[in-house]
Amino acid sequence: MTAASGIEPVPREERLRITEVFYSLQGESRPAGLPTVFVRLTGCPLRCVYCDTTYAFHGGTVRRIDDIVDEVAGYGVPRVCVTGGEPLAQPGCLRLLQKLCDRHFDVSLETSGALDVVDVDERVSIVLDLKTPGSGEAARNLWQNIDRLKTGDQVKFVICDRRDYDWACEQLAAHDLAARFAVLFSPSWGQLDPRELAEWILADRLEVRCQVQLHKYLWGDAPGH
Repeated sequence: MTAASGIEPVPREERLRITEVFYSLQGESRPAGLPTVFVRLTGCPLRCVYCDTTYAFHGGTVRRIDDIVDEVAGYGVPRVCVTGGEPLAQPGCLRLLQKLCDRHFDVSLETSGALDVVDVDERVSIVLDLKTPGSGEAARNLWQNIDRLKTGDQVKFVICDRRDYDWACEQLAAHDLAARFAVLFSPSWGQLDPRELAEWILADRLEVRCQVQLHKYLWGDAPGH
């Protein structure tokens, strides 16, 4: 206990730095359009050129993991998405994921693929964002993560231009991704016309899902959506 207050300090593994907890529609991935609670952790070791959550790089509030889980439960919906920033940059993220699963939430994790997912709770649905050359962070991809994904997990590519598209197609073939996971091709907001990406996918008959960021069409770049 602390001498000043007599209160037992919260162990480091039981707290996280959080930018925001909010309720919205899932804008991406398989459950797109469904009401979801989002827990956005603070901090990210990557600097993708198209990042739309730079406000989560710094700041945030340190909170008890149990309090975060209770706040999520207060929204009364079964789905929760843990995102960032890069959530796995904080070791306590693994504990948060476990506790959310223990409370029987349908839990998804959005991660860059630059940090090891080996210790992520098997009950969590992982959305692994493999970084394309256009992101400026392709060298950070931790390729062994692909073999650590489960059936039902998802692999995402944010496509900035035709070069990114061709590169992503190469990874599809090299790792047999479409046969193993749901694969998402998403046009980078403001960089690539979604229709152009759709036409490329159709022309090549790719077994991938062309997805747009639903929340951007509804609310633009406003935080908290």
